[in-house]
Amino acid sequence: MAGIDAGASTRTDDVYQVLHKDLLGGRMTPGERLGLVGLSARFEVSQSVTREALIRLAEQGLVVATPQRGFRVRELSVQDIEALTEARVQIELVALQLAIERGDIHWETSVVAGHHLLEKTPMVSDDGRFNEEWSQRHRAFHRALLSGCANPHLDAVAAELRDCAELYRRWYGALTDDNDRDIASEHRLLKELALARETHSAQSLLRTHIERAPLRLIAYAAEHDMSALGQRDSVPAAQGL
Repeated sequence: MAGIDAGASTRTDDVYQVLHKDLLGGRMTPGERLGLVGLSARFEVSQSVTREALIRLAEQGLVVATPQRGFRVRELSVQDIEALTEARVQIELVALQLAIERGDIHWETSVVAGHHLLEKTPMVSDDGRFNEEWSQRHRAFHRALLSGCANPHLDAVAAELRDCAELYRRWYGALTDDNDRDIASEHRLLKELALARETHSAQSLLRTHIERAPLRLIAYAAEHDMSALGQRDSVPAAQGL
């Protein structure tokens, strides 16, 4: 019995990992229905295995479970984007201010190291797809930037809100045209301003850095019939934030 349970758990994790990558890679559209029968056939697993994987994604806010209607990709909600962005700006700007005030040499070292790894990692892989390693190092750099606040509760809330915004960031890259943005320069300047203890300028840049993707995504939602998005087969690979 233990072997069977372990096998089912492994299959569930495999399905979860693929669907998680598809969601964050922009290969599933906002509001798209996720049928158990079709997904189970795709992965050659039972519907119970697929359901468990979808439940895990629902717990992360990437998928919505509706009674009698099954699972679907989270909708692109302008109201949710606005509320989430407002919360992120408020929390991250306070954390950054405290990090600049309290950060020591160890904090400075972590910021420099985090930025160096991010800058040396290409955003797009050789096959043209979004590079997941860049995403991991992007997250690590921003966590390092705020870690000097020396408040684990504040740091945890900031990280949780950033994770909640991940799907929206991917949709920003997949659905909007923001080719004139120089994200590398934004990160480089954030690092420099923080280390120079230029609190006001660093906060101003961080606010702009956080708000740009949501504003572009909201503009996209206003310009398009969002109800039609679920009818599309796919969207281009996400380009990140």
